[in-house]
Amino acid sequence: MKAIVQHEFGDADVLLYTDVEIPKLGENEVLIKAEYTSVNYADIKKRRGNKGKGNFPFTLGLDVAGVVEEASSDSKYRKGDRVIAFPKAGSYAEYVIANEQLVFKIPDRLSFEKAATMPTVSILSYMLSHEIGQVSENDVIVIHSAAGGVGSTLVQLASLAGVKHIIGTVGDLEKENYVKQLGAHSVFTYETFASEVLQLTNEKGANVIFDSVAGEVTSKSLECLSLYGTLVQFGNSSGKAGSFKTSDVHSSCRNVKGFSLGTTRKHAPERLAPVAEKVIQLFAENKINLKIAEVFPLCKAADAHKLVESRQYEGKVLLKS
Repeated sequence: MKAIVQHEFGDADVLLYTDVEIPKLGENEVLIKAEYTSVNYADIKKRRGNKGKGNFPFTLGLDVAGVVEEASSDSKYRKGDRVIAFPKAGSYAEYVIANEQLVFKIPDRLSFEKAATMPTVSILSYMLSHEIGQVSENDVIVIHSAAGGVGSTLVQLASLAGVKHIIGTVGDLEKENYVKQLGAHSVFTYETFASEVLQLTNEKGANVIFDSVAGEVTSKSLECLSLYGTLVQFGNSSGKAGSFKTSDVHSSCRNVKGFSLGTTRKHAPERLAPVAEKVIQLFAENKINLKIAEVFPLCKAADAHKLVESRQYEGKVLLKS
């Protein structure tokens, strides 16, 4: 089969399109013929060497939409089942292996292309919103990187929940209309959002802030987080660590919560199935949609990475196997 293999850290040109063996099925595993995979920012970080050590050669990719090719005789999956999954050794390939706990059936009315936009970003967003941030109707919330995959899903989930005021932040106000179409009431840049949020809320601040950027955005978020508010920290796309002092939280009764879908996939995969069922239904019923910025053939994975790194896109970038 064809796959994208990486032998060293570096820029997008280290992604090699080559022939490899089709992976062998292990216990409690499913072999999936990939239709589409998505490019997540975590792939960029791993390719550069900013996310864990490299056990070369390896294949990038967190999620896949495709068809079950092979499963064990006692499996609940059968050849031909349409699924999304989190493969165990990357998804930039024509065939992938996934543990059964990380495979979820999708209905016929949900296209593979649409399904491929959702596994990582929608399951993560749902858990961030409903389990970690515990957003309620009367909240004022801030969603950083609101035009990206997770951000645009969080905006739609908040809109579905009837949240009082949804504020999105973007690097460039050219994305303002897109974020507002998703359901945001206000859109600001990273430079101005803290003062804008305080002005909007009569200096009270936002109840929940979702931060995947970190760096200076974290400290600016604390400037406009309300008493008893929650800062949800789930990434550092800026490449810099965010920081805060204990005095930033104890006297104001505010809290900072962290979450990682990767950690949850590894240590508590049983938490994902109920969430996957809910978000698959939301996508199948067109209650949530993620814009597809561009679809690249698998052999053009390097070009897909360059587009994601440019940040000049809205929604999700996909690879067609």
